[in-house]
Amino acid sequence: MKNSLEPTLCIGIMSGTSLDGVDIALCSFSGEFSAPEYNIEKAETIPYPKMWKERLSQAHTLTAYNFCKLDNEYGEFLGNCLTQFLLNNSIPKEKISFIASHGHTIFHHPSEKITVQIGNGTSIYAQTGITVVFDFRRLDVARGGQGAPLVPIGDKLLFNRYTYRLNLGGFANISYNENQKIVAFDIVPLNFVLNHLAQHCGYSFDKDGEIAQSGNVIPEVLEKLNSLPFYQTPPPKSLGREWVEKHIFPYLETNLYSIPDLMRTWVEHAAKQISNIANQPNSTMLATGGGAHNKFFIHQLQQKTQTQIIIPNPLLIDFKEALIFAFLGWLKTNQKLNTLKEYTGAKTDSISGIIISE
Repeated sequence: MKNSLEPTLCIGIMSGTSLDGVDIALCSFSGEFSAPEYNIEKAETIPYPKMWKERLSQAHTLTAYNFCKLDNEYGEFLGNCLTQFLLNNSIPKEKISFIASHGHTIFHHPSEKITVQIGNGTSIYAQTGITVVFDFRRLDVARGGQGAPLVPIGDKLLFNRYTYRLNLGGFANISYNENQKIVAFDIVPLNFVLNHLAQHCGYSFDKDGEIAQSGNVIPEVLEKLNSLPFYQTPPPKSLGREWVEKHIFPYLETNLYSIPDLMRTWVEHAAKQISNIANQPNSTMLATGGGAHNKFFIHQLQQKTQTQIIIPNPLLIDFKEALIFAFLGWLKTNQKLNTLKEYTGAKTDSISGIIISE
């Protein structure tokens, strides 16, 4: 099998658990497989209308029939977003090799071999007429893996010059080299919790961490959070909405504590958990994802770690995951491994994803 990349123009589309919006990145890949060259040509985040935020946040409560409807309708919504993106940027769809769609995670129970990302790829294909690669997680979960994290293959081939690669999204996850292997896992919930608390104040998120900065750490809550067994569990491991609702929300009692104090406590907790993992002298850590814009959080994290935190350009901060899903799609369409058991704990490596085309 050849080891070089045909120049490819494709799209990665990503929706995170924090419900910020739909990230769309037009990406190009070329060069050698072992050291591919990449570029984010154009990118855009489409904020969710209030209706879609509500529907996605309540999706886990739907009947089976209504859940199936939502899966199709959300796929149509993504297809419309992609069509508009191409029109806005005057990009002929014939130039796009494929769309790689992560979808939006609703259920994630790897121990029960369940992970569900809605956004039916057939609906996206019907709307766009462009080959779609989707459903990247379920094969790995069926093989006993966590179905997460999926970004380490991109970190390994695209961002290996950094000691640590940290994604600060709804959940903070990390990858790094250890004993000539890449270790990757979810560390701690981040924006999923901070956004939840900010909404109690009438905001969708805490801009620059200003609300959290105005609060004080609640010692008894911080102690309980830091004592949760998940943090002592070795990788591979992953987090989902269900875990947060069961293990975190009961400690964040808004009737007992102020929102600024709870947010300040969560920043302290999350920064501590990350610094427990990444604290090597003379090392670097690439920080991307929405949390990289949170100046107060980044400051608190830097105070706790000897690792130098690198904040890249805004395009890479906001669209690194969409870029990597485009890369996962390229690997799939070229029949190369894109999900490795060393990251997820599965029995075997996989060429994950379903391709829809004619």
